[in-house]
Amino acid sequence: MDKERFFKVYANLPLNVRDQVVVVLDGEPITWRVANLEIVEDTESGRQILEKLANLEII
Repeated sequence: MDKERFFKVYANLPLNVRDQVVVVLDGEPITWRVANLEIVEDTESGRQILEKLANLEII
């Protein structure tokens, strides 16, 4: 369900916003584009990113 919400938000972002930092994971800034790649590939980082975005009510 978080994935669906993420993809809906991501699809509606202006292209220039996709290069902006959306979350910091393990001290590393993560842009919307990187978050999308991690979530699409279903990595552990992708799952952590989804969790953080949901907790922050960004998605």
